Amino acid sequence: MASTGKNKKVTKNRSLSPASTLTPSKKKRSLTPSSVDNEASMDVEDSIDSSSVADIDKIQVFKDPNFVHSNKGTSGNKRARVWKNLKQIIAAERALPWKPEDVAYGSIDGPPSFKPSMKYSDLSGLPAKYTDPQTKLRYSTAEEYSRISLMPSDVVTGCLALRKATVPV
Repeated sequence: MASTGKNKKVTKNRSLSPASTLTPSKKKRSLTPSSVDNEASMDVEDSIDSSSVADIDKIQVFKDPNFVHSNKGTSGNKRARVWKNLKQIIAAERALPWKPEDVAYGSIDGPPSFKPSMKYSDLSGLPAKYTDPQTKLRYSTAEEYSRISLMPSDVVTGCLALRKATVPV
């Protein structure tokens, strides 16, 4: 069958959005006198700005004329700066006259930890979850507990002395 006019698309000029009623124009808009005045004033401001920027570059208030860069010093670029290693710095600090109350890196102690310290078994050295209430020895397994219960008191005292724990009386 030959195609009829029913399938042809009807083209209409539609607006950009459903809310606007204006149709888009394909022609370039000509400059209005108000926009020409704005552009002329912008050109005048640009020429003023460029001349003032050149003056500001010459002044450079933020730069100190007496400043000497640390790597140049008074000798200029004759020699590159040589960095001291840790041993040289420590030796130089030891040579200085320090008072006993002066603070040094070696004398600074860290604060105590918020995390509780790990407890280890007195027999095996494994992490210990349990403590014997009679001997105060720490142990990690039931086998260690049976050994602790068979130990004589002088061996228990020796184990506690190794740990620097208070010896029970």
